[in-house]
Amino acid sequence: MSMFCYQCQETAKNTGCTVKGVCGKNEEVAKLQDLLVYITKGISEIVVKTKVNAAEIEEVNHEVLTSLFITITNANFDADAIEKQIRKMLVIRDELAKKTGYEGVEDAAVFTVDSRSSMLQKASMVGVLSTDNEDVRSLRELIIYGIKGMAAYTEHALNLGKEDTSIYSFIYEGLASTLDDHLTADDLVALTLKTGELGVTAMALLDEANTSRYGNPEITSVNIGVRKNPAILISGHDLADMEQLLEQTKGTGVDVYTHGEMLPAHYYPAFKKYSHFVGNYGNSWWMQVGEFESFHGPILFTTNCIVPPKTPEVADRIFTTGAAGFPDCPHISADENGKKDFSAIIELAKKLPAPEEIETGSIVGGFAHNQVIALADKVVEGVKSGAIKKFFVMAGCDGRMNSRNYYTEFAKQIPKDTIILTAGCAKYRYNKLELGDIGGIPRVLDAGQCNDSYSLAVIALKLKEVFGLDDINKLPIAYNIAWYEQKAVIVLLALLYLGVKNIHLGPTLPGFLSPNVAKVLVDTFGIAGIGTVEDDIAYFMNA
Repeated sequence: MSMFCYQCQETAKNTGCTVKGVCGKNEEVAKLQDLLVYITKGISEIVVKTKVNAAEIEEVNHEVLTSLFITITNANFDADAIEKQIRKMLVIRDELAKKTGYEGVEDAAVFTVDSRSSMLQKASMVGVLSTDNEDVRSLRELIIYGIKGMAAYTEHALNLGKEDTSIYSFIYEGLASTLDDHLTADDLVALTLKTGELGVTAMALLDEANTSRYGNPEITSVNIGVRKNPAILISGHDLADMEQLLEQTKGTGVDVYTHGEMLPAHYYPAFKKYSHFVGNYGNSWWMQVGEFESFHGPILFTTNCIVPPKTPEVADRIFTTGAAGFPDCPHISADENGKKDFSAIIELAKKLPAPEEIETGSIVGGFAHNQVIALADKVVEGVKSGAIKKFFVMAGCDGRMNSRNYYTEFAKQIPKDTIILTAGCAKYRYNKLELGDIGGIPRVLDAGQCNDSYSLAVIALKLKEVFGLDDINKLPIAYNIAWYEQKAVIVLLALLYLGVKNIHLGPTLPGFLSPNVAKVLVDTFGIAGIGTVEDDIAYFMNA
């Protein structure tokens, strides 16, 4: 069996990548990732069947998070690194089985491999298509992809010293369920909603971790020009890495810029004390191929968002850390205290030219829940006076497809008395447009990274309370969300758990949804795809 992967929005023909991933991963990497996920299922089987208390297996919890994070789209392309993690997880699995007295026969909990070739052979038998029933397969993968997103957010929180064992317990429950052939489709649908529930828990945990460490995001104007100093570009999502890099570059003469999803780091008060934290360089993750060439300095990938570089010159400037990885690029690991040594990146930066300027000016963000709630009186007054007719939640992901121009046109064409609430890299489709404001409130309110979609839910729940409504769906809020990878899946499931209905999802519905599962989501939650900009605006404004 060749590779098969359909976990992201850009999957080939919206049915599945079978030769090479559109993301750039090859068959070997895809299969090793499948096997790594399978091992986490085996560990989960042991934990669930032997009733292990997740609070008592700290190392297992943390390595399961990392393993799942490694398999997220655009995170790790390094076959050697993935094989190393597979070997580590097999040892952890077998030690756990011995310690707990596990006597089951579930293959994921007992299989053995002893070489790369045997790993690839085993992976061919346990990948996505090993589940024959299309609907069961679809629901299992929906749960797994949601759990992958949950694991990513939970690892970010863990890196800041925050964790919640209820999340680990559910991860084991959810993954073990995907091995249980006795569960019905209804059982799996219920588990899908529970995935959303724990997704809310994970995003709330990360929000607490970020804000307790760095303060609540505040309205901030972010420079998009450059200075003449040598510089480092940091991409991804992990704010703990951001903090360590800023600390280690103090007084070195090296500037730091954010790229893509790291832009919202500028909104946190704690990072504003660093005079060498200059601004944001470039745009969304997929534009890095050209933008990294003009940046000239080294690039640090803290999480997913990697696009395989097209030139050796750029590849030679790439460093990875955390779950990220790319062949032949230096990987910086943390010591036992969580500290990382970024001196190699800093020294390389000093030897390279300053970034080329590709744009000038600034963009405004920092509208997370605390900041928007502080503006609640203005918002409520705007709605009651009719100055604000509708809020559009346009959170989620960006991507390479031309079909995503829909979101730029949508932002341009919605009525001037509407406001966009956004989080995630989808904002790069419209955050540099001159859309104006309503009574001093910008018409694009950027809450931050994809995990900050939690902020948008908190804002909606607060407005529901302020307006005295009994249903979140009675608010003048429409949901037109772009998705790309598995963190967007957990955001979607979290919104469904919170009771949000009639979400439009694009630019395509997920390829991993079978027709029957898609129908359940449509009939139960009002999930819909996108149409034309004009038709969708008319629908939303009249809803």
